[in-house]
Amino acid sequence: MTDDVTLSRAEAIDLARTALVRVGMVEGAASALARAVVDAESVGKSTTGFAHLTDYLRGVIDGRIDGRAEPQITSPVPAITKCDAMGGISQYGFDIACEELATKAKALGVSIFTSHNSYTTGELGWYVARLAEQGLVALAATNGPALLAGAGSTQPVYCTNPLAFAAPLEDGRLVLIDQASSATAFVNIRQAAARGETIPDSWALDQDGKPTTDPFAAMQGALLAFGGARGANIALMVEVLAGGLTGANWSLDAPDFQAGDTSPGAGLFVLALAPQLLADDFPARLARQVERLSGGYGVYIPGLDRVARQRAAESAGIVLPRQLFDSISSFRRN
Repeated sequence: MTDDVTLSRAEAIDLARTALVRVGMVEGAASALARAVVDAESVGKSTTGFAHLTDYLRGVIDGRIDGRAEPQITSPVPAITKCDAMGGISQYGFDIACEELATKAKALGVSIFTSHNSYTTGELGWYVARLAEQGLVALAATNGPALLAGAGSTQPVYCTNPLAFAAPLEDGRLVLIDQASSATAFVNIRQAAARGETIPDSWALDQDGKPTTDPFAAMQGALLAFGGARGANIALMVEVLAGGLTGANWSLDAPDFQAGDTSPGAGLFVLALAPQLLADDFPARLARQVERLSGGYGVYIPGLDRVARQRAAESAGIVLPRQLFDSISSFRRN
C-alpha cells in the first residue's frame, strides 16, 4: 500500500530503540530488544515483531517492565548460566550471555541458559537462531501468563508455552522450528478481535468451556492446545522446563502481560549442544538429509528460508503500516 513506510534495517532498529529509550528503557536493553524485534520482522514473524513492540512500550510505561533493570547473571557451575531479569526483559540478559553460552557449549559439549523474572520473551526462534548461527544445536522453552487449557480442563493453566529448536546446515542455513503448544498464538486471536473477524472453533473455549468462534469470548476463556491432549502434554513439559527449572512463575501465578503494573515473571530455558563433539561432519550430514527429505519426499523443512528472508529484508527494507509506524513513533513516557 502507498501509505506503508519502508525502512532500512538500521532505520528500523533505530525506530524501535529510540521509542524504547524514550519511554524509559536503558540503552543496553533497548538495543537488544530492538534487534530482536527487527529480526522477527525481517523473517516474517510480524506478530512478534513491531506489532508486539507496542506491548513492550506500554509495559514499560505502565510498570509491567522495569525499563531500568540490569540483569543479574551468575554461573553456579561452568555449564550453567542463570539470569535474573530483575523485572526487565529476557532479550537483554540473553544478549549479554550469548557469546559465553556458545563458548561454554563448544568447550564442554553442552551449556544451559535460564532466565526468570522477565516480561514475555518475544520470538522464541530468535534465541535458538543466535546459537545455531554459531554452529550449535539449540532448544528453547518459555512460559508466561495462563492462556491455555490443560488436558481435561476448560480453564487456562499454561501460557501458549512454545518450543523452539534450531540446527545449522553447512551452507549457513538453519533448520528452525518455533511453535506454540496452543492451536494458534494468542496474538492471532487478538488481531482477529481488532479486525472484527471470527476464528475457527478449534482455537479456543469461551468462559463456559464451550468452543467459540468469537475472539472476544476466546480472550475471556481459554486457548486450546494443538492435537488435544498431546499438545497439552507438550505445554506441561515446557512449563516444567521454563517455569520449574528456572525458578520463574508458574503460568497460573503469572500476572497479565497486557494490564497492571507487575511483571509476568516469565521463564526461559535454553539448551545449547556442540554437534561436532557428538557426530562427525554434522552440518553436512544434516544438509544431505534435509535435501533427501525435501527433494525426494516433498517434506517441508521449517526455517530454511530464514537467512534468505533476512537478506531480502536487508535489500528491500522492512515495510510497516503507516498507522503502526506512527504509533511507535508517538510513544513517550508520561
